[in-house]
Amino acid sequence: MADPITAALAVGWGLQAVGWIASPIISEIFKKGSSFLGFDASKKLKELEPKVLLLERVMEAVEDSLDRPRLEQLFKDLKSAFYEAEDILDDVEYHRLEKQIQDGKLKSDGDSAIRWVKKKLHSAIPSPPLKDQESGMSRHQLKSSFEKIEKVINDACAILERLNLPPVTDYNWRQVVPPNSRSAVTTAAPPLKVIGRDEDRDKIIAMLHDKECHGHESTNIGLCYSVIGIHGIAGSGKSTLAQYICDREKKDKEEEKDGHFDLVIWIHVSQKFDLQAIFTEVLEGATGKPFSEFKNRNTLRENLVKELRGKRILLVLDDVWYNIRDAGHQGELEQVLSPLEVAKTGTKILVTSRSKDALVALGAVGERCIPISDLNYDVFLQMFMHYALRGAVVPGHDGIKLQMLGDEIAKKLNRSPLAARTVGAQLCLRPNVEFWRRTRDRDLLNETMGALWWSYQHLDEQVRRCFAYCSIYPRRRRLKRNELVQLWMAEGFIKTTNAEEEPDGVGQDYFDELLSASFLQLAERKMEHGCEVDYFTVHDLLRDLAEEAAIGDCFKIDEGFRGEVPPDVRHIFVGSCDRKMLTEKIFQLQNLRTLIMDHALEIELTDVKFLESMFTRLQNLRVLVLRFNGLLDGGIFLLPASIGLLKHLRYFYFRLDAEMKLILPDSITKLYHIQLLDVAQASRMDFSGAKHMSHLINLRRVSPGLDFPNIGSLKWLQILQGFFVKNKLGYEIQQLKQLNKLEGRLAIMGLQNVRGKEEAIEASVAQKERVTELEFIWDDRSCSPEVEAEVLEGLCPPKYLEKLEIINYQGSTYPNWMVSKENGGPEHLRNLWLYKCSRLEPAPELFEVFVHLRWFRLWHSNWDALPDNMEQLTLLQVLDINHCPNIRLLPALPQSLEKFNLRAGNEEFTRSCETTGDPNWQKIQHIPHKTIRRV
Repeated sequence: MADPITAALAVGWGLQAVGWIASPIISEIFKKGSSFLGFDASKKLKELEPKVLLLERVMEAVEDSLDRPRLEQLFKDLKSAFYEAEDILDDVEYHRLEKQIQDGKLKSDGDSAIRWVKKKLHSAIPSPPLKDQESGMSRHQLKSSFEKIEKVINDACAILERLNLPPVTDYNWRQVVPPNSRSAVTTAAPPLKVIGRDEDRDKIIAMLHDKECHGHESTNIGLCYSVIGIHGIAGSGKSTLAQYICDREKKDKEEEKDGHFDLVIWIHVSQKFDLQAIFTEVLEGATGKPFSEFKNRNTLRENLVKELRGKRILLVLDDVWYNIRDAGHQGELEQVLSPLEVAKTGTKILVTSRSKDALVALGAVGERCIPISDLNYDVFLQMFMHYALRGAVVPGHDGIKLQMLGDEIAKKLNRSPLAARTVGAQLCLRPNVEFWRRTRDRDLLNETMGALWWSYQHLDEQVRRCFAYCSIYPRRRRLKRNELVQLWMAEGFIKTTNAEEEPDGVGQDYFDELLSASFLQLAERKMEHGCEVDYFTVHDLLRDLAEEAAIGDCFKIDEGFRGEVPPDVRHIFVGSCDRKMLTEKIFQLQNLRTLIMDHALEIELTDVKFLESMFTRLQNLRVLVLRFNGLLDGGIFLLPASIGLLKHLRYFYFRLDAEMKLILPDSITKLYHIQLLDVAQASRMDFSGAKHMSHLINLRRVSPGLDFPNIGSLKWLQILQGFFVKNKLGYEIQQLKQLNKLEGRLAIMGLQNVRGKEEAIEASVAQKERVTELEFIWDDRSCSPEVEAEVLEGLCPPKYLEKLEIINYQGSTYPNWMVSKENGGPEHLRNLWLYKCSRLEPAPELFEVFVHLRWFRLWHSNWDALPDNMEQLTLLQVLDINHCPNIRLLPALPQSLEKFNLRAGNEEFTRSCETTGDPNWQKIQHIPHKTIRRV
């Protein structure tokens, strides 16, 4: 296989330019600007269209031309002019909205504002030009930007004559897909299917279970473990093979087969690894519990050694990098393995790496350094056709042609598994002979990177921009779906085609398209707070592609960076940085749109001036993520009022990890474009401008703890997390009525302030179908149990709810939706947690309605028994009983249980669960993990 970086450089820049120029970006910006400048956008676009087509041909042909440097500069100038025009139009929208608010034309319910914004964003019909005083801008600025765009296009096309290109007669070499007609894509990664690796798998598994732990051929002689390694280039299938083996060993462990490992742990190491982070991951993998309290590496290592002692372990170290010229690197790698010295004989380490040197450094030698084998062509063709057809059968002559064309395409992919997956995913979306024939004839399929670029080009332009933006993150960074979509929205990458289409939904479609085409991959699925959370990553080879696609726009600052920051960069991720670099380099980038501080700076009271300088200089920011930490206990930190200058800001995340009071300025309520506002980390917060928060009509996500009235006017709101009902104007439970876009977790507190069922119904909880976790909380006992029962009856949750917590409920009856299938309520509830519901009695009906429970938690309850029908909960995994003194006997429990937690129960009951042979003891013997505590 050719070196992927070389391949990328050969095709990258020209394709990046072609894709960007061919996109709807230029036409869209002209259409938006026409209403401001008062010209006919369609006429101007008709003049530019043939020039844009010529410019595409120039960009394609320029790779080996002496004119490339000049065109590269012209391309940069074109993007710069576009960004400038976009910023001006964004200012226009801001000032329009500001004027509407000042004139009092926004109704309190926010509906007119939303209709107005959507109309202005989506309408392409020219309207009378604005006066300068209405927009707050000079039309001359926008006119100048548009003239720059035209000039760059004209200058670039003038080079065509010198290149002696053929006429533009075969432009339609690729199928242009309109933005509003994207093909349907799957919503989850396809099931893992491993083809052609059986021999490698069996060979490695045999090594994992051989009997050579004493005196094996390894530099680890005398140790209880041995190292086996897989090496090969990026995208060749190393991690897939290791995962295949890892999953097999996990199943053997679960089935307790002879010779199974006591622990199977998977760790991704990567190019720059932190030893403390790896030790923490190994400890979490060994215990199944999260750890964050160990600040001292020695303490962490001691706890890790204690957990691993005497156990036979399989540790998989994925993607280990090694610099043979770095004398200290081998010692760092050896430290990774040092805690395993106390493990049981027969422990194995399975390593994957691009470099054989890394395997040798860790102790794998000879036949234990296994090169990932090249697939023979027949097996590779089988893999490729699996991805290209996904098992679909195309009947008749077309099916035969697709098989023949698939064979011809596969021969151009150099047997790269990653290329098979990415190209195959695109073919799968268009199973027609003509498209496959055009694919076969493309020159870009000659190399793996060329194939990846080709697949990238067949994504919509907006989807390409979203993928390129992912390069801002470190390699193998775990990414959450909703966080990425929110960032894409903030950057303006998501384009809707009509006023009724929600940007969030379109962003989710973009994400699914990238997932389906393997540009994003599911990395892991974790249980967090009782719910499954998916984390995604970008494969290394595709990451190289993303960096090429984003070149000039995205930049990362890692630890030890001392170079220059490109002056025209738009998006910066700071992994490690000091104040000097921020003030002397980053604060000078006045065109910056994204600043993500992943590294926390030590907080100082003088940082008010530091932030004031940032807000004053970086006024084009759309995304701003800041993290501070420190020990200024009891201090007061005032966020500068100059944050109100960030008129373009959509995404503001501010973390203050210090015991101090945070004062927010009123000017936050002037950030009319803001979509995400997350500032609640300080122990105390003061926000005098809360009464004007309803002006932020674009707000979608707000941090917990940010208390303000009239939240019901924010119709776009999606993440609220907590709402406190008060006997105060603007805090009524009816404020939730129209907020039906809410999603994720929602805690409704202060329910003692709701006066009955009718008021509770006004919250329309059942209509919030995207909410997956609900908490109903009574904070005191100021209302009667009868009223509480009415209120709970009126709070019927949505049918898609996954987790329900009821806290401090003093009613003596269950609502109908909890005990009867005929009364609505959640249909597939997974977690039911009851806290301090002291008047409720056991109800077998609960487990007839909620038959899909995975986790049942009963805390501080007066139940005298668990219902006898618990055994029918065949999916239940966790049973958690805490401070339930009246329970004396367990019923028959489901065989699916994995964890049983009993704490502070009746002493006799507790003792019976620990006494061998006791009926209660017998009923929990099939449960793998049991925790029984008296306090």
